[in-house]
Amino acid sequence: MLNSTTMNPSLQTLYVDADACPVKNEIIDTTQAFQLNVIFVSSYAHHLNAPPFVKIVTVDSEKEAVDLYVMNRIRKGDLCVTQDHALASILLAKGADVLSPRGHLYVEDTIDQMLDARYVSQKQRRMGAKTKGPKAFTKTDRLRFARQLKEILAKKAGRSQKSSNV
Repeated sequence: MLNSTTMNPSLQTLYVDADACPVKNEIIDTTQAFQLNVIFVSSYAHHLNAPPFVKIVTVDSEKEAVDLYVMNRIRKGDLCVTQDHALASILLAKGADVLSPRGHLYVEDTIDQMLDARYVSQKQRRMGAKTKGPKAFTKTDRLRFARQLKEILAKKAGRSQKSSNV
């Protein structure tokens, strides 16, 4: 652990799959106003800096080590930011809210379709086919994420938040 803060076990926690997360600054900026635990989880291959209110947890570089850390600690009502559909599906089943860095809120109704599409693309790539990668991350994605995160946190805190505020 690089940065240790005192965590309050009675507060909700925001976990961040931080290895390739493009919205770390937005998470820091948005969460400062809300009373919750914030934990960035990354492998040793990624060095992170964050303000003192953010706990940084560093795990092995093994595949899925970050996912396992989050899966083993998240509780019902917690929030996670990840772009990993498989991790999102597991966290949804545990009663967590899951948000992508593009501001997409994962939901039970569509997660199976997302996993199926990912599986088909992986299968095509193994057979030598070329598939489209993700679209370039844009400023609009960044703004959508910040707005969605703020709305989720405000709702959890019992506050009303206009979606146009970022």
